[in-house]
Amino acid sequence: MGMNDDLKEWMQQRFEQFMKRLDRIDSYLEKMAIKEKLLEGERLLDNQDVCQLLNVSKRTLQQRYRSSGELPYQMVYHKTFYKETDVEAFIKANFAKGEDMGDETPEDTGD
Repeated sequence: MGMNDDLKEWMQQRFEQFMKRLDRIDSYLEKMAIKEKLLEGERLLDNQDVCQLLNVSKRTLQQRYRSSGELPYQMVYHKTFYKETDVEAFIKANFAKGEDMGDETPEDTGD
C-alpha cells in the first residue's frame, strides 16, 4: 500500500464519520421540528414567549390583556397558549397606537 492509498483510506474513514455525524444532526433537527407547538397548523406561543415579546410580566399579561379579552388565548392541558397570528395582530393594533401619538408635535406657543 502506497502513501496515496493510505491517504485515500484515511479520507474515506473521515468522510464516513462526517456523514454519520450529519445524519445524527438531521435526525435531531427532525425531532425538534416535531416538538414545536402547533394548533391547527399554526405556531403557538406560551406565556414566557409572549411576555418576552411584549416586555411585560406574567401578571400584566393575564390581568391586563387576557382578562380584558384583548389578547385571545387557548388552554391546552392546563397550559395557556397564544396563536402567533393573534399575538402579531395584538402588537400591530396596540403598539401602532403609541407610534401615532409620537408623531404629533406640540404647537409653538411663541414663548
